[in-house]
Amino acid sequence: MDDDARYQGDAAALAWAALGGEAGLTGRVRHGGARGLLPARLPVMDLARATVTVCALAGAELAAARSGGALPAVEVDDGAVAAAFLSERHLRIDGRAPENFAPLSGFWHTADGWLRTHANYPHHRDRLLAALGLPESAGPEALAAELAGRSAAETEAAVYAAGGLAVAVRDGKEWGDAPQGAAVARRPLLRLEPLGAATPPLRAPLPAGDPLLPAAGLRVLDLTRVIAGPVATRTLALLGADVLRIDAPGLPESRDAHADTGFGKRSAVLDLDSRAGRATFEELLSSADVVVTGYRPGALDRFGLAPEVLAERRPGIVVARLSAWGDYGPWVGRRGFDSLVQAATGIAVTEAAADGTPGVLPAQALDHGTGYLLAAAVLRALTERSRTGGARLATLALAQTAALLTDVLPRRAPGPADAYDPAVRLTETTGPLGRLRHALPPVSFAGGPANWARPPGEWGTDTPVWEFGHGGTGRGARSAADR
Repeated sequence: MDDDARYQGDAAALAWAALGGEAGLTGRVRHGGARGLLPARLPVMDLARATVTVCALAGAELAAARSGGALPAVEVDDGAVAAAFLSERHLRIDGRAPENFAPLSGFWHTADGWLRTHANYPHHRDRLLAALGLPESAGPEALAAELAGRSAAETEAAVYAAGGLAVAVRDGKEWGDAPQGAAVARRPLLRLEPLGAATPPLRAPLPAGDPLLPAAGLRVLDLTRVIAGPVATRTLALLGADVLRIDAPGLPESRDAHADTGFGKRSAVLDLDSRAGRATFEELLSSADVVVTGYRPGALDRFGLAPEVLAERRPGIVVARLSAWGDYGPWVGRRGFDSLVQAATGIAVTEAAADGTPGVLPAQALDHGTGYLLAAAVLRALTERSRTGGARLATLALAQTAALLTDVLPRRAPGPADAYDPAVRLTETTGPLGRLRHALPPVSFAGGPANWARPPGEWGTDTPVWEFGHGGTGRGARSAADR
């Protein structure tokens, strides 16, 4: 990653500069909490703290821009950050722990190395088995036996060709020498840039209310899945935005994943291939402030969702795009998840066990970290839009965040770890999905919200309309039980 040397080791300052933020503001953020959390060979806690820092700072900055007041004080607590980065593991649904990985998702020994698969969704599982010539009933033992006689790289290519997900485990040098790894290294951490024709500043005064909600009255179309994108839009919902998640009817989200990342939002199903679905989406888009996408680059272009097209149809809009591998290089069309990016970029080898078995980070830090960076990019774009007008495009990738972790942040010898009970950063909320134990949000600034206005409702059951008029506070929202 070709980053300015003056930011080496200071991920928050690097990310803030990439977002076009005022120099020096990250130095005003106060940090506290227990030390030694999220221990790993790589500086995971430094990454986590930095991404939450820039997100909280961007939220405070937008609050100041909309209210005309001073920048609220920002404080980031390591305990809150660590709990939030493990939110899917801390989650309990009526006392039940969620299933985060399916039986066919994991590391597998091959004839010449290791392979990581991802088969959490039924269609990915089916494609994996079909690519390997295994029956639909095949379980872990059959998969292990089949992969033991195959080449990791050849299997990676075959599974991706079939629409499945598998990557050969690479060390850092192998990734750096690979065409996609080299392409990632030439790109910045993220991009936030003007989009389309110039438009006048779009100033929206902040509605009065308690707590301070910098995104109040703003409308966000959420076209993301799994963790990173939903973490970003969950954060925007925390800060008062009217967030409406849109999914295709044939791609249901995991109930457990939705229970973790659906806080503060509503969820609707729309078939964009149908005339009625497109008409409804166009109506939503006509008054949207932000569109967030988390699909492969170009996957949504046929629906008129290419950034340039969106800016023409909705001048002044903020478009935020997230992908696994980036919008460049030979892997531009590949699907991907945090676990696969860890395996491909050398992280799994760096964190390997003593016997050589590939390891993992203590949290899905690429997902969560990129999610907070994505939310920060949207908040900064909204601030800049209020000052100078114009649409904005934010572009992020899990692989870029991985490069920040592996190539930019310095690796430090582990220091003493403080005693820490994550329970102090957890709470319980009862809603349509049951009694949820969940992590509290880590994004915090003076006067800001301490929790979401409401728990998640049932996936895909909301009417696809905006809930609040522009300028609404986003508080006092009706629960799913009231609808």
